[in-house]
Formats: sequence, structure tokens, C-alpha cells
Amino acid sequence: MQYGSALREAVRSPRTTPLIGIYDMYSASIAAQHYDGMFVSGFGFAASHYGLPDIGFIAWPDMVQFVERLRLAFPAHHLLVDIDDGYVDHEVACHVVQRLERCGASGVILEDQRRPRRCGHAEGKLLLPLEQYLEKLDLVLSSRKDLVVVARTDATEEAEIVRRAAALAETDADVVLVDGVRSVEWIERIRSVVGAKPLLFNQIAGGKSPRLSLTELTELGVDVAIYSTPCLFAAHGAVEGALVDLKAADGRLPDTGSTGSVELAAATELLERNISRRRTHREPTPV
Repeated sequence: MQYGSALREAVRSPRTTPLIGIYDMYSASIAAQHYDGMFVSGFGFAASHYGLPDIGFIAWPDMVQFVERLRLAFPAHHLLVDIDDGYVDHEVACHVVQRLERCGASGVILEDQRRPRRCGHAEGKLLLPLEQYLEKLDLVLSSRKDLVVVARTDATEEAEIVRRAAALAETDADVVLVDGVRSVEWIERIRSVVGAKPLLFNQIAGGKSPRLSLTELTELGVDVAIYSTPCLFAAHGAVEGALVDLKAADGRLPDTGSTGSVELAAATELLERNISRRRTHREPTPV
């Protein structure tokens, strides 16, 4: 299967294509029941794999191994992978892209930040000179075969957002992302700047961008929406609540029927679907 072509076709659909941010195999197993596309979030991966913030700790072999496990369990889902700045070096970026494509990734996002990097919705981001980023992007594009490449800028100054978005739209990248967009008016501005090039919008709870529905994004001309952390942040609240309740109950496990949690049988059933010899290739129901 050509996973890049499949994602490219989804991007061309009339409605905004949602990709749900997952952070481990369990969250992916749940997301796969509801959506046909996943976003391998750098924030979520750094948090779950290392217990650290998304400021440049991710080692590319760890990310490649995670995507390999995802693809084995979910052979029909779109997998868009955050590769940050390509792990600094141009040649490393190309090597990682080739490895990810061979193990079944659908696409990657390559940003124009320089180290020390930050989450796209954080303050204090530093940018590579545009010419250096374009050189790296061009090498990545020439090293892929079918893989979708999203060119991302983290510019925050208005004139620089316009300059970089226009430059990215002129490349052979498949999609453009301006991260941390602060208003609907700026989504409209960026949409006009990038012309016919597909546009991606990133939503994260507590981030800088407005909370918008898929219908609203479609009306704004956004082609892809990534939801970086809904699974991770929901898990944070649920785990915290469960442990507070367990402590208050003197260690007695609650009746899951009243908590909305699951028991052993349901969790086992969910995970057994990921065993390759048992898995059916049923397409998930798009939402």
C-alpha cells in the first residue's frame, strides 16, 4: 500500500481531514476505533516515552521504532509523524524520512525551528534562517518517494509569517502548516497567501490557536486538522481522578459501572485486535 498516496487523497477531500494525536499504543488502539487518521505527536511522545517536555529530547530511533509498532497494529490508518526539525542535521533528517517511509509512515512534518526548540504553541521559539530551512526541506523532499511532507513554520511576527508561508507554498511540499495561529482572521490570511497549496491547522488545548470545529475549518479552507493532545490530556485527568478516588476509598477498587472506566475483559479485547494474525482489515468509521 502506498500510504503517502492514501493520505494525499484524504487531504484532497472536500471536508477537513482530522488526524488524532496519540502518545502510545493504547491511546492509538482507542483512537483507531473512531478515526481513520493518527498524528504521532512530538509533545505526546516526549511526555509518554521520556516523561519530559517537548523541547528536543526525542531521539529519532525511538520515534522510528514507535511508528513501526503502530503500522503493524494499524495497517489501514493514516500515520502523520512529527519529526521536529529533522533532528538537527540535514543528512539525519533525510535518513529518518527514508526509514519512516520504509516502515509505513504516511507523512512527516518538518519545522523551521533551531535548537533549543520549543512546542509550537510555546513562547521563545527560535527560527532557522529561511534559506537554511528551505535547503533542508528540499533535501528531505528529494529523499522521499511517496511520503507526504508537511512544511511547517513557527514564525510569530506577522511579516515573517507571510514571508515564510509564501516561500513554503512555492516548494514541492504537499502541505503547509503555520503553527500557533492566533485567530480566524490569520487563518484566512494564510489561506490566501499559500494559494492552492493544502493547508494544515494544529489545535491543542490551552494553546494559542482558537478552538474550531471541522465544519468551521472546512469553511475556512483548511484541508487537514491535527489534534495534538486530546488523548494525553484526557488520560491525565482520568488517571488523576481515579487515584484520588482510590485513595479516598482506602484502596478499595470502585465499581467501574459508575465511573465510566473499563475492566480487564474490555481492555484485553481492545488489545487483542492489534495482534496481526487476528486482526481483520476493517476500515474504521470516519468521523
